[in-house]
Amino acid sequence: MSNTESGAPAAEEATPTQLSLAGDFPAATEEQWEIEVAKVLNRGRPPEKQLTFEQCMKRLTVHTVDGIDVKPMYRRDDVPGPLGYPGVAPFTRGAAVRNGEADAWDVRALHEDSDAAFTRKAVLTDLERGVTSIWLRVGSDAVGPSDVAEVLSDVLLEMAKIEVSSREDQKAAAEALLAVYEASDRPKDHVFFNLGIDPTGLAALRGSAADLSGLGEWVRRTAAYPNGNAITVDSTIYHNAGAGDVAELAWALATGAEYVRALVEQGVDVNEAFRAIEFRVTATHDQFLTISRLRALRTCWSRIGEVFGVDEDKRGARQSAVTSWRELTREDPYVNILRGTISTFAAAVGGADAITTLPFCAAFGLPDDFVRRIARNTGIILAEEVNIGRVNDPAGGSFYVESLTDSLARAGWAEFQKVEAAGGMAAALAGGHVAEVLAACNVERAKRLANRKQPITAVSEFPMLDARTIEVKPYPPAPARGGLEWHRDAEPFERLVDRSAANGERPKVFLACLGTRRDFGGREGFSAPIWHVAGMETPEAEGGTVDEIVAAFKASGAQVADLCSSAKVYAQQGVEVARALRDAGARAVYLSGAYKELGISDDEAAGIFDGRLFMGMDVVDILTRTFDVMGVAK
Repeated sequence: MSNTESGAPAAEEATPTQLSLAGDFPAATEEQWEIEVAKVLNRGRPPEKQLTFEQCMKRLTVHTVDGIDVKPMYRRDDVPGPLGYPGVAPFTRGAAVRNGEADAWDVRALHEDSDAAFTRKAVLTDLERGVTSIWLRVGSDAVGPSDVAEVLSDVLLEMAKIEVSSREDQKAAAEALLAVYEASDRPKDHVFFNLGIDPTGLAALRGSAADLSGLGEWVRRTAAYPNGNAITVDSTIYHNAGAGDVAELAWALATGAEYVRALVEQGVDVNEAFRAIEFRVTATHDQFLTISRLRALRTCWSRIGEVFGVDEDKRGARQSAVTSWRELTREDPYVNILRGTISTFAAAVGGADAITTLPFCAAFGLPDDFVRRIARNTGIILAEEVNIGRVNDPAGGSFYVESLTDSLARAGWAEFQKVEAAGGMAAALAGGHVAEVLAACNVERAKRLANRKQPITAVSEFPMLDARTIEVKPYPPAPARGGLEWHRDAEPFERLVDRSAANGERPKVFLACLGTRRDFGGREGFSAPIWHVAGMETPEAEGGTVDEIVAAFKASGAQVADLCSSAKVYAQQGVEVARALRDAGARAVYLSGAYKELGISDDEAAGIFDGRLFMGMDVVDILTRTFDVMGVAK
């Protein structure tokens, strides 16, 4: 008996033509959303200080360190124009069309261990276990130029792309790699490589003048290799020195344009000049900015190609993305795995042609086999199990991503024009423009890191005392460079932890939790992690009389106290407890909350308390001052 005859609906009748998950609910209007937003932001505000919806939206708008506005909501009207298509100019949606294969990008592994035998084995292991290309950093503190051939001796050159970079001698690194291919019997059109020549990037690192005179010769020497590239524009150099998304984008464009001009002047065809260049860009844990920056770079590079007269189908930018070194942390390093995963995901969605996931220990040492496995599997799993690469421009069409791409492209183009007006990227470096922009970004970022508007998970937010770490081989001493200085975002907090550890025994801050847990729980949960940021312990007393709290303070061995409770309890006993703790020997007494909750003026509180803990406070400053009060050595 058929389904129809038995009374059961036919398959085509049982399957709805359109699935509506919210079908049983009335459609929400934008006006309703606006009302709810204003209701949340005005909660607890007196009638005379109620915010309008426009003021609410302004409060919810985020501003990046280099001036890009990120709104809380985007609409169709925010999309700048037609979406376009992957693989065609202006290449916003991809320099090439993905064909549905899982391996849409090169999973590229970085190797920089100076032990040639170890690196040779590690390279082979990576390739056997899914890595599809290799990046060798060559230098006195990395793979030696004379060891490049040995390190690659087990590699089937037609199976994996190899690229080199150097922070000291790019010519030696390039010569060493090129010699490997020149000695090989593999067909020249079957091998893939990049020699990593980036004279402006090297000048930025060394603080020297950029010498572009030899670019044309390198391109001519690789002309016989259709899939070989001579030049890399490495914008990660500027990111690690503090550049924001706009500056990194703009300076990559400016460097690339300057290289094209130099190559054309040195007799290289403009199409060949464009083909010779590959961009190395940063992928950060801010996935939408990363996605949009990669898309914006392709858009702008296509426009530069148009101005130079490059054939339309040859204007696509090839991008090799590297997860951010600047964002890596020494404390609780396993959290770096999450940062690397988000960054790798963002690079893949943004259309990167190759992605390097840095080892999660890269903030403090060279990876062992376990760390290398985690790094390579990050990209492999995202490609082969998450299947990101099967989709062309998966973020395309998002009102947010399209608008953010356009904003970055416009801001990046404006900075690019400033660099061009200064005489080009080499002149902007030598003349101080780059240093000036970096200084402004670093100052603004330092404020956001200190007040935790730009939090670092497991470092400035949710720190864990005695978090698990990993023992790895330390980096060898790096040669002095003299150019742009690199710093990681977590370094100010790591200096505080080092100061705490140097004391031998962890410093302690006593939490005087007044009343019941209902009174102090919220403030305790907010304040204790602040002290943990610097590696301090937080013994505490939960409720009790003034005498009991003082006795607990003396027994704790702490030198500093922090009061935690509600406004109601503060008004009853906050001042009395604070004075008693100071009389008992506390070198400093802090209040978690506002002084007005005590029922006294700020001037009166200044004679009792040494400061207070609150949202938006400068955490680095108060922790530093507390160490000073305790007499903890710097």
